[in-house]
Amino acid sequence: MFKRVRWMAVGFGAGVGTSVWAYRSVRRTVERRASPELIGAGRKANELRRDLRDAVAEGRAAMHEREAELHTRLANGRDPTEP
Repeated sequence: MFKRVRWMAVGFGAGVGTSVWAYRSVRRTVERRASPELIGAGRKANELRRDLRDAVAEGRAAMHEREAELHTRLANGRDPTEP
C-alpha cells in the first residue's frame, strides 16, 4: 500500500515538474521569436480583457444596487415600477 502511494506521489511530482519546465521553455521560445507587432497585439488584447472584466463587474454592481432598491420599495408596499 505504501509503495503505491509513494510511486503515485513521485509520478505526480514528475508530471508537475515536466509541465512547468515545458511551459517555461515554450514561453521563452515564444518571447525570443515573437515580433513586436505580435507582442503589441497581445498587450492590447490583455488591456481589452481587463476593461471588459471591469465593465462587467461595474454592471453587476449596478444591477445588485438597483435590485436592492426595488426590493426595498416592494417591502415598503410601493410599486417598484414607479420612479
